[in-house]
Amino acid sequence: MADFPLLFFRTSSLRLLLLAGLLGLGLLLPWAGHAQILDDSTRNNYGARTTFILKERDLLRADTVGRMIDSTLTRLPQQRYWTHDTTFQQTLGLFGSASRPLLWEANRQLGARLGRTVFDQYARGPEDVNYYDTKSPYTFFRFFQGNPYEQVFELGYARSLKKRFNAGFNYERFGANKAIAVSNTKTGQVEHNNFVFFARYQSLNNRYQAMGHFATARHEVAEQGGIQPLANDTLEDGRTDLRLLFDYQREVVNLTNAKNRDSRDRVRLLHSYQLLGRGLTAYHLFNFSRQLTRYTDEQPAPGGVRNPFYPINRLSSAATDDRAEFRQFENTVGVMGQSQLVNYRLYGRYRTYSLETRSAYEAPPVVREALPTVEGPSQLFAGGMAAFQYRQFAIETAGEVKPDLKDATQTEYWLSGRARLGFLSGEVLLTSVAPTLTEQQFSGNHFAWDTDFENVQVQQLRVRAARQLGRHFVEAVGTLANVSNYIYYSVDPISETDQIHMDGPRQASGDAGNFQLTSLMGHYRGSVGHLFFETQATLTLGAGSDNPALRIPAVVGEARVYYQGYLFKKALFGQVGVQSYYQSRWKAYDYSPSTQQFFVQDHFTIRSVPVADVFLSADIKTVGVFLKMAYINQFLPQNGYFTAPYYAALPRRLQFGLRWQFFN
Repeated sequence: MADFPLLFFRTSSLRLLLLAGLLGLGLLLPWAGHAQILDDSTRNNYGARTTFILKERDLLRADTVGRMIDSTLTRLPQQRYWTHDTTFQQTLGLFGSASRPLLWEANRQLGARLGRTVFDQYARGPEDVNYYDTKSPYTFFRFFQGNPYEQVFELGYARSLKKRFNAGFNYERFGANKAIAVSNTKTGQVEHNNFVFFARYQSLNNRYQAMGHFATARHEVAEQGGIQPLANDTLEDGRTDLRLLFDYQREVVNLTNAKNRDSRDRVRLLHSYQLLGRGLTAYHLFNFSRQLTRYTDEQPAPGGVRNPFYPINRLSSAATDDRAEFRQFENTVGVMGQSQLVNYRLYGRYRTYSLETRSAYEAPPVVREALPTVEGPSQLFAGGMAAFQYRQFAIETAGEVKPDLKDATQTEYWLSGRARLGFLSGEVLLTSVAPTLTEQQFSGNHFAWDTDFENVQVQQLRVRAARQLGRHFVEAVGTLANVSNYIYYSVDPISETDQIHMDGPRQASGDAGNFQLTSLMGHYRGSVGHLFFETQATLTLGAGSDNPALRIPAVVGEARVYYQGYLFKKALFGQVGVQSYYQSRWKAYDYSPSTQQFFVQDHFTIRSVPVADVFLSADIKTVGVFLKMAYINQFLPQNGYFTAPYYAALPRRLQFGLRWQFFN
């Protein structure tokens, strides 16, 4: 990982040949591009203003223009924008490790779901796929390196063919090296590869629109199970002195032969046809997706003695090999339309799915079926939205329902209503969502359960006020949520004293089964001269250590202060500044690698975490670069911090990034 060319060419020759072939195809078709755009000097004048991005949500709003590509510097040095999910996340301290959303957000996904989501942050979802309208061939390249631990490489290419058709590809690689319990920091721990081929077509009269893609992602993580405290890390009262667990390479970990693999494939096509102009358009969405998760440990019982990290070896002491493969087919048919004041969309969806669960048994280990294959019954959904807007007033209603004809109480739905008047808006959200397939049933070498849970229900009110005041922007969002029947993973109450184990999923009941959350988010962005400020903070009440089901830090926030301006007769645009992140003291979720689930615990408290970075970024025409010293306040007050129980975050490091966009 410290040597980028070596890591990049470590990928298969077939993948490299495919990338080279697709890029060469675009370069060999100069005749297929749009007509040239010329300036007053009759020179080619391509750039960010001639290249537009469209997404699925644009087609569903009958938007055929899209938006210009992002060529700003603001997000370039911020690591949470290196991946596709840019929300605040609890991680295991390492780029590419398992993660979960840190702040509250109600779930709106209905029907059958696998429930293995800890690597979602790194997978490109259908809503993240970019389709293009380019007047010239467009190439995108980015490379980020956090020496010697983390790396991002991305290459994308798109071009329009005969104006109506646009096609391209995108390849990404995320990587990370070990920082804990390793003699060489060039030892790999995370390997992620993601390839997307996409195409978009519009008819000459724009009545027919189509966009589709094929995506494949492979994510592999060497699991370490957190740092293992040793005898010399213990205080006189028997407690572990956490300040002594930041020796990084010299520490000892719980797992040395375990790996998690997450493989995903998707084929998707969305197309529409105008029946009566923009007032009535029919559309169809086809989606096939596959997710295969696999957890292996070559030595769950080294030397014939069970690793205390696991509660039990149920199926085999020779090897752990737990697999789950989830397949899903969906067809959605609907109509939509819009006018100057009103737009609407109505649809029906048909879904089928299957789940195969297999594990290794006995010694020598043989992989066979661990649970009967689930061939799920066909699922039907109905949904839509309607919106009205007149000057500063707007109202929108939306929802989706999956009826249960056998038991009406298990009908799933989400319904929302939103109103806006000027700078004020409010939203009411009602949801009732069934448990995931993993929450219902699981069988592996170390854990097994079979549950009967009710739907999780949420009633939520959210109020937002946002106002642009000259060069200053102010935003405040307040949320009040009532949550019932919440499902969470808990700690085993009879865990061994030296090792805490997960027990399995539970559904909150009684007084704990109905709890309230209150949150307030404040956001400010402004400038004085060439000095720019941006800060955001969220206060959450009702999810502290007294809540047995849900944990959220009371305060999560970030801030940036930077100076920006031009140099060298406006040939270079630069920014220099400092950014910081803060979360308050909380009992963070622990993690079970073999089940890919975070679980609630009460034995480990993470202190308040302030993390500061200093950065320098510059933009030279189509090239953006940055240089950043991450976690510059290490040793203030101690040598590190934890992101999860016994999972230490990366130490101070130098990060470098390059983004290069070619428009011809």
